[in-house]
Amino acid sequence: MEGTTLTIQVPSQFFYEWIEEHYVDVLKLAIKTVMGANGRLEYAVVVDRGNSQNQPYVVSFPQGTKAGKKLKEKQPVAAGDNFDHSPFDLPSLNAETTLQSNLIETHTFANFIEGDCNRLARSAGYAVANKPGITSFNPLLIYGGVGLGKTHLVQAIGNEIKNNLEDKFVLYVSSEKFVNQFLDAIKDGNVKPFTNFYMQVDVLIIDDIQFFAGKGRTQEMFFHIFNHLHQNKKQIVMTSDCAPKDLMGLEERLLSRFKWGLTTDLQMPDFETRVAIIKRKMQSEGISIPEDVIEYLAYTVDTNVRELEGVMISLIAHASLNRVDIDLSLAKTIMKNIVKDIEAEVGIDFIQKTCADYYDIKLEDLKAKTRKKEIVTARQVAMYFAKEFTNHSLKSIGYHFGGRDHSTVIHAVQTVNDLMETDNSFKAAIIELRKKFKMKSY
Repeated sequence: MEGTTLTIQVPSQFFYEWIEEHYVDVLKLAIKTVMGANGRLEYAVVVDRGNSQNQPYVVSFPQGTKAGKKLKEKQPVAAGDNFDHSPFDLPSLNAETTLQSNLIETHTFANFIEGDCNRLARSAGYAVANKPGITSFNPLLIYGGVGLGKTHLVQAIGNEIKNNLEDKFVLYVSSEKFVNQFLDAIKDGNVKPFTNFYMQVDVLIIDDIQFFAGKGRTQEMFFHIFNHLHQNKKQIVMTSDCAPKDLMGLEERLLSRFKWGLTTDLQMPDFETRVAIIKRKMQSEGISIPEDVIEYLAYTVDTNVRELEGVMISLIAHASLNRVDIDLSLAKTIMKNIVKDIEAEVGIDFIQKTCADYYDIKLEDLKAKTRKKEIVTARQVAMYFAKEFTNHSLKSIGYHFGGRDHSTVIHAVQTVNDLMETDNSFKAAIIELRKKFKMKSY
């Protein structure tokens, strides 16, 4: 007991909630009788028991803020009860936005296209959404490159939980926002309310966890929040741009906890997945486009989903503003305008034209089925440089050379490498062409 506050220490949130449910009226009456109308009750939950080097970490929960209320609304204080204010009144945050999940409603499992590139991550996410905190996938860490759908997937998890389990409070927050909130809490002397708020969340989704690197105090705070949520079977979902073993600047104790659950990755979408994404996007826009345009886009833009959607938006905008139908010609024109943003400066079209001019053959012959030696050589050289200077997959390169398969591209690259070792004049030609492409890329 200190001043007008009685603090009851409990080993976990379960004890705190149980006491609140069964004995809060008795405790309130006892406090009012002994300490008067100004008496207050708090629970000190031992989040981390510490060790010989670190003191135990304890977080106080003012009476009347039981997690069972799920943060849906601030509970009014009854007349005559002068208990502590809600821990969700963070001075550095707007009270209304604090209670929002920060989820984008359109990010759902229904419009997340499944493919070989993301099947495991999607399945794990769906399992977590159905039983948050109960499966062995806690925490769930999803990693992958830019634009592969990490944010969409974790928000789909949050929306699924929010829609089907109304008693669960889901919070999505970027790591950058978490850091800024914590810094504001330190500056304003409100670290306790900040901690209390996050420790009462049922499902915490942290995006881009790699941005915690080098931020020691933020990592320490998140470490305690993580321990508390995990101990109380609250679900934790995180994203990162790389696997835990490659995360630099994060404390080992955090990294070890990230490995407690499931770590899964999102890979670059394969051709079939890209086709499905294009069809779904066009269907949602109420637009029908020819199959050859869909295949052209799927083969040409094989970097990530975000770039693919950007190309589709540009295509739809040009067709709408110019009042023309979407066809292969329009798609190629659009790609020429934005290709520099989605691949290396040297594109396949430029490589094909340069090689055709160098070997004095027609561009159409380079893509045709003819087996004339001089044309085959020019085609193999063009394939070789397409692999070297662009981000296209082998399958995509083959598509741009008359619909050939990836094995043809592999054979072409190997043939060029072999000829350079045995034919000095051929090697000189490759060196000369390479200079043209390097000059173009600068």
